[in-house]
Amino acid sequence: MFKRNLATSDRALRFIVGGALVAGALLGYGTWMWIGVILLATGVLNFCPIYRIFGIQTCKPSSD
Repeated sequence: MFKRNLATSDRALRFIVGGALVAGALLGYGTWMWIGVILLATGVLNFCPIYRIFGIQTCKPSSD
């Protein structure tokens, strides 16, 4: 469905930061912290639409 454009290290960073932001939102530190859900979703999907728009790819190109 989506062409992979995130490297493993990029995904890991998204899970860590996204998880911390969602935890902060659940603890009441601010509703803006729910933006972490987007980071978690892009990490799970292995695809970032912003990267796609700007032509960024952090993973190695596939040999399709």
